[in-house]
Amino acid sequence: MDSMNKNYVDMDEYPVTAELQNRCVNMIARLFNAPLEESEAAIGVGTVGSSEAILLAGLAFKRKWQNKRKAEGKPFDKPNIVTGANVQVCWDWEKFARYFEVELKEVKVTEGYYVMDPAKAVEMVDENTICVAAILGSTYNGEFEDVKLLNDLLLEKNKQTGWDTPIHVDAASGGFIAPFLYPELEWDFRLPLVKSINVSGHKYGLVYAGVGWVIWRTKEDLPEELVFHINYLGADQPTFTLNFSKGSSQIIAQYYQLIRLVYERGSEKTGRFDILSKDIGVPVVAFSLKDRSRHDEFEVSELLRRFGWIVPAYTMPADARHVSLLRVVIRDDFSRTLAERLVIDITKVLQELDKLPAKNGEHESHNKLSINGEADHQNGNLNGAVVTKKSEDEIKRDIATHWKNIVMAKKANKIMLSCS
Repeated sequence: MDSMNKNYVDMDEYPVTAELQNRCVNMIARLFNAPLEESEAAIGVGTVGSSEAILLAGLAFKRKWQNKRKAEGKPFDKPNIVTGANVQVCWDWEKFARYFEVELKEVKVTEGYYVMDPAKAVEMVDENTICVAAILGSTYNGEFEDVKLLNDLLLEKNKQTGWDTPIHVDAASGGFIAPFLYPELEWDFRLPLVKSINVSGHKYGLVYAGVGWVIWRTKEDLPEELVFHINYLGADQPTFTLNFSKGSSQIIAQYYQLIRLVYERGSEKTGRFDILSKDIGVPVVAFSLKDRSRHDEFEVSELLRRFGWIVPAYTMPADARHVSLLRVVIRDDFSRTLAERLVIDITKVLQELDKLPAKNGEHESHNKLSINGEADHQNGNLNGAVVTKKSEDEIKRDIATHWKNIVMAKKANKIMLSCS
């Protein structure tokens, strides 16, 4: 708590904070297998979450691409970046593209394959591509994108075209997971085209909200003109940020966690769902109903709130938007007891939904009835029946009345039992 009012950027007055940041950068860089000599300092910086980290990484890619194009006497006014469509609406690369005037090329997802396809991504790369951004831990289902395959395909294309298109890995969620759970998985600086990686300290780094990190492979991957130099205690401290004043508590907490980091993971499944998460990914369980004819994932999410659970429901991005899912994020304090409780509560919700009128089915049946009625009317064949299409409000009132009758019947039954 004493560090909350210590200004992180005031390195002259609080030099130890800068030293702890440098230690964190060095530890994270080596965790990500940066090609460093034993005594060599890593290149990186602490940021306000992965948002700032990605903006900084993107800015470095854009500036390096522009410098190369200028030196070759080629146009440098139409940069683009390639990434998957499996990103949040206000995700960081979309912000970067809009703020820094870079075209965003999105690889569409398909049903059954909800992350960026490396082959399709490489097909979209051209001479104006500043980088391809891969995600280690998709927002939707927690899946790791295949960075190794992306690297191999892009190496071949670079060889054929003479380009040197690099890769950035957004490891906001997976950066503090993969090195421990999947140490043999090649996604980091072991791959030659991976030039920068960002990671969030407040996700699986076990630190207060508001801290992220961006690490560059080598000094050459961060253009020197973007770096400012501060002299404190007679030493040079390079700095590259978009923010300024902030408390030191996150940096200190991150340093503490890095020297005693321990991870826990657990997951539970139920037979009523299809599991959309992959075996390799961040600790996220994404699942969808096998049978959506009566109820959908959004109803499950809404009813789970009664039990104190906030389990968000989503639809997949374009081209797979008909697929809905629920997502559970497994944090470090998610014990087996909590997991068992969640499964029990999900089972209760499903049992409750089974007793309720079919929201999807009833809505569809009303639509079919009205459509058939309108078609019969147009054909002059109503068979003596008058068919009217119910509005959405009328359908809701019918369902509410049905629920109310069920509740009243249960209350009446209890009164009769108590009297007897």
